[in-house]
Amino acid sequence: MSQRVAIVGIGQTRHTTRRPYHNDGELIYEAVTAALADAQLGLKDIDNIIIGNMELFEGHSLNDAMLLDYTGAKGRSGFKMNTGGTVGSMNVISGWYNVASGMCDTTLVIGWEKHDEGPTTSAITTIWDPAINREFEVGAISGLAIISQAYMMRSGCPIEVGAVVRAQASENASRNPNAHLRDRYTVNDVMNARMVLYPLNLLMICPTSLGACAMVLAGEQKAKKISKRPVWIRDHATAHQVTRGADFIGDVGKIDTSMTVTGRRIFKRNHITKPMGEIQVFEMYDPCAFCQPAWLEEFGLCELGQGWRLIEKGVTAREGAFPVSPSGGTLCTNAIGDTATVRVAEAALQLRGDAGEHQVTREVKMALASGYGGMYWTDLLLLTNALD
Repeated sequence: MSQRVAIVGIGQTRHTTRRPYHNDGELIYEAVTAALADAQLGLKDIDNIIIGNMELFEGHSLNDAMLLDYTGAKGRSGFKMNTGGTVGSMNVISGWYNVASGMCDTTLVIGWEKHDEGPTTSAITTIWDPAINREFEVGAISGLAIISQAYMMRSGCPIEVGAVVRAQASENASRNPNAHLRDRYTVNDVMNARMVLYPLNLLMICPTSLGACAMVLAGEQKAKKISKRPVWIRDHATAHQVTRGADFIGDVGKIDTSMTVTGRRIFKRNHITKPMGEIQVFEMYDPCAFCQPAWLEEFGLCELGQGWRLIEKGVTAREGAFPVSPSGGTLCTNAIGDTATVRVAEAALQLRGDAGEHQVTREVKMALASGYGGMYWTDLLLLTNALD
């Protein structure tokens, strides 16, 4: 790469269920102006803009063109990303490439979704694949239930652990003013919630949120001039899996998943041999309660079958030895188009010490952030607060 890349500005809206008196552009404008203010830059200082969300969820096509005046993209180079649940992390990775290549010195990445504008669930569950002339397996809840059932069967994880994960997320989100679901729940509260699809009840699956998140990325020389606390994108990895989860979900440990691949690449390239000792926090894209223990194992952070035991011991709590999703995570905030962008932004805030009440209690020098979506597609980013 031509130059190393840092996050120098972060802006995020509060997330909620409905904002009927704001359009998409106004929502985005809030995040963009906050990110620019955080970076102490103006639009004139931005060379490139990347925007992305779940196309058509709000009933709009080519929304990047529609939103030019709100994003500041008019007259600037840029891209529109659309990769499903990973769109937020692909925004950041695409921005990294633009800056690291030397094509530009600064880029503004924007993820958003306004779910009160269209029937998101209908859009997800009625997709049809014209290439093979059959229904396309894309219903999120059924896929997450399969993941959860398979994990419980292979690991012996009791259903109560899912309730512990959700209660822990609720405590974290209650401290985060930008989170969507901020109510505190006990383990008993979660266990008594209405069942949706076993083992997932209403509190164990992510909500439908709306919100926006923007970040300013800058090349090394520029970053050092404009920011006293740049957060460096040290590495990133992306991997895709087979098209149907049933093809591999029962064979974790025998074949590689997209999490296994990205974790192995990141740790090997960065000479990380004890990730839970060398990395201090992980903002995981965790769309259901059982994803957290399952993916701790698949990313290679712990041995197979040990993820749920770590959660039982409090290791992943905000005050624990390896905090996971101290912002409340995807379980409490899920605008889809910005969900993975928020994971990177929240990890960066932890590195800067700017996470406020949900700041972890240990010093953070290195953090992970992940994105997940599409058909078992994973992005993993490694962030640091200092260059080697």
